Amino acid sequence: MDSAAPYLTDQADDAAGQVLGLVTGLVDAADWLYDHWYLLALAIATCWGVAELVVRRLAAKASAERMALELVSNRHFDPSMEEIFRRGVQLARASTAMPWWAPRRAKAVQIRLRADGSAPLRYRIEGPAGGERLLSITPFGPDVSVNRARPITDKPRRHTVRAEFILRGKPTAPLREVPLTPDPLQPLVDAVSDLRAELGDLAEIRLDIQRAPKWALRARRLQLMAAARRSERREAQRAARWLRQDASGIEDSLGWQLQQLLTDKPGSGSGSGRRLVMPPVPRRVEPTEALGKLAEDDHLVRVQLLVMCASNTEGRAQARLAQLQAAFDVFGGRSRWAMRGWRLGPWRVGADHWPTRRGFERRWNQGHCQPPRANWVRLEELCGLLKPPTVHCRLPVLAGDLPTFEFGDPTLLLQGIYRGPDGRERMVATYSEETLFEVGVGKAGGGKTERALAQAIGWAHAGGGLIFVDPHRDSWPRAVPFLAHEALMPRIALIDLNGLGPNPRVSSWNPLGMHQGQAAHEVVEAIADAYASALAWDDATAPRALTILTAALTVLVAVNEAACQAGRPEDQATIFHVRALLADAKFRKAALAAVAGRLDEETRSWWQTVFPTLPPDAFAVVLNPIARLAANPVTRAFLGQPIGVYNIRTAMDSTMIVWVCPGGNGPTDRLLTALLARDLLRAARSRRDTPEDKRVPFRPYFDELITLTGAAPETIASMFEDLRKYRCHIHGMTQLLARLPAAVRLSLVQNASTLATTAGSKSAIAPITAEWGDNPSPDRVATMERFEHFVSMNVRGRRIGPIQLRGPHLNDVFAAQARPKDVPALERAAQANAQALPLNQLTDRAAAQLGRVAAFLAEHSPAGAAAVDLSKDKEFG
Repeated sequence: MDSAAPYLTDQADDAAGQVLGLVTGLVDAADWLYDHWYLLALAIATCWGVAELVVRRLAAKASAERMALELVSNRHFDPSMEEIFRRGVQLARASTAMPWWAPRRAKAVQIRLRADGSAPLRYRIEGPAGGERLLSITPFGPDVSVNRARPITDKPRRHTVRAEFILRGKPTAPLREVPLTPDPLQPLVDAVSDLRAELGDLAEIRLDIQRAPKWALRARRLQLMAAARRSERREAQRAARWLRQDASGIEDSLGWQLQQLLTDKPGSGSGSGRRLVMPPVPRRVEPTEALGKLAEDDHLVRVQLLVMCASNTEGRAQARLAQLQAAFDVFGGRSRWAMRGWRLGPWRVGADHWPTRRGFERRWNQGHCQPPRANWVRLEELCGLLKPPTVHCRLPVLAGDLPTFEFGDPTLLLQGIYRGPDGRERMVATYSEETLFEVGVGKAGGGKTERALAQAIGWAHAGGGLIFVDPHRDSWPRAVPFLAHEALMPRIALIDLNGLGPNPRVSSWNPLGMHQGQAAHEVVEAIADAYASALAWDDATAPRALTILTAALTVLVAVNEAACQAGRPEDQATIFHVRALLADAKFRKAALAAVAGRLDEETRSWWQTVFPTLPPDAFAVVLNPIARLAANPVTRAFLGQPIGVYNIRTAMDSTMIVWVCPGGNGPTDRLLTALLARDLLRAARSRRDTPEDKRVPFRPYFDELITLTGAAPETIASMFEDLRKYRCHIHGMTQLLARLPAAVRLSLVQNASTLATTAGSKSAIAPITAEWGDNPSPDRVATMERFEHFVSMNVRGRRIGPIQLRGPHLNDVFAAQARPKDVPALERAAQANAQALPLNQLTDRAAAQLGRVAAFLAEHSPAGAAAVDLSKDKEFG
């Protein structure tokens, strides 16, 4: 035992020496490190730099494999909150579809809201390539189309501002719950609504969504719980301090001392004691109250919100950023979006300045997500940003959506004056090749005719051909000052059938004329159909009248064909010779004999076997309308000439500007209108002989469709159905859509590329607003000012509008083109181009035409033709 004691003592001394040596070494090392601290800092910085470089390289490599999708919503997109939430879950899940080695900053999905003038707000999603299939199938259904998007390359702008937004306020409080109606994106859309692409304006918002890492969430919760407990302890200490102060004040008061003297009992010893004060105990911190939205793990994400605005004009980018900052205030509640940085007087240090600018640009260019510590949100808070604009979003019309009208440009068709959100006005247009049919509705004096005239005048100055049919003639004197240009005068022709003035001049037209190379069967069909349309004939109600008229027209057309081939077009028959053919046996015999070889066997058989059996009163229904035409000296002169000047097919092919003013809307005028309309349809269809790319565009304008369709409903309906194929595009104006025949109304609305309405009664406007889904409502349209229009248009294959336009007033939009001093010269040129002659001269020529035709038939009738007797010995005058 005694011998072992020194050994144990030596071991203890050795151990103590080792411990002392270790402590001494640690002290020496600490002292050395203190003296050479910069080496430790350098080593730490080197390790951190190498690690950061490796992470950045890996993140850049992962970001290079990202994909982009563009979501385009239609005007009926109206998602529910559940659909939007499901989309958010998809985005959060897709953010992790990265390789295992990818750093966390690369594991994010980015929503890009971009306004650059090409669209009001483009909605793109960029994320890992592995999440493309998940992101391509959205819960929004067919109302949102998902397309693979190409990378966007921006040209450098002279002025650029950047900003990063972080959540300020109570960190555990949610953002404001913004309803879906109106669209939560509306403030952002309004902020970029006055963007001007020609000035280089650009605005882009990028929202990065990243699934929350568990360790970061636990650390954040521990931090928040510790802060809540410290806050509770401070509150308890503050309350105890105030309680002690209150108790001390009470005990030192005179009232307290008197109360103690009066209530003090001898020997009790209580009078000298002080009142016992129990300090409040800190309240237990409930995790749900302290953590708020961070209490649950489900659907919790971290977000990074970056904004960049640029422009080539100084000050516009800064103003745009301020507008976007105000727009984000809509989402603010107890927690709100605020720009990150510091404000030093008039200066702000943020993402545009050192040292944060370089990091901002790296995250912006590579799509890396490094959100601030406070940017924790639940998917429900982001629902307003997780979908494209909905039906409840009012989108502005940009220059890229609706082109600006340029005078003299044949590719544009003037529509009206659009007032933008910033108050600027511009004349907007549609592309002429896409404006196939147009309909304008509205009350009298509302401006629909003025708008059509402005469009027609702009089209004429651009080199286009048109025909303007106006039963009231008011449009001609209104348009003349703006058409009185020397370059236009050779192309303008006036067909005026009103017979105004002491010695009116009238043009001429022979619907049966064959001198212009028409096909015989087409001419017969056009006139017969016009008769049937104006007189409401069909195969059930008037079969015999149709047969008689068709047979008579076939013979007269054959006569005219023979006259033209003989080199004598001045001897052609007119529509008034139908009476002579049916009622004058001598004329009939000569005509049938002269063209017997030109008629088919069935037609000759009808004249030989059926015609003699018809009673005399069978012809009255055919001859009465012709007699009414002949009784009017203007229509007699216009239709009674053998060589008519009016040729709408030639006008189409030579870009003529033809103004047709029928005399009125009575029964006789309706028949003439029906003949003109059917001839227009025949001429347009005859363009099938021309290759499609060689057909010159032509635009008929029909004012007062109620009057025109009353004469030829089926003809007008066929125009709206067929003439697009022949590059003949109809523009119609009417006061009441309901007054149009059903066939016309259905064809017109179905095929209208442009639909416009001015103010009017709600019942009259309702059929138009119904086509727009009652947005705007009839109440709103009915209270518009004069010359205001709601218009929907087709531009680049998609519908724009309905938007509100101010109708163009000729004195304003074409003031520079007005030539009032040249109006007489234009009037003379228009009548000269129509070869208008004095009415009495044409009337005399029409009266003598029957003799000329009879003489021609006598010369060309074969011998023995007198033996054919088809008169039945019954003549009627």
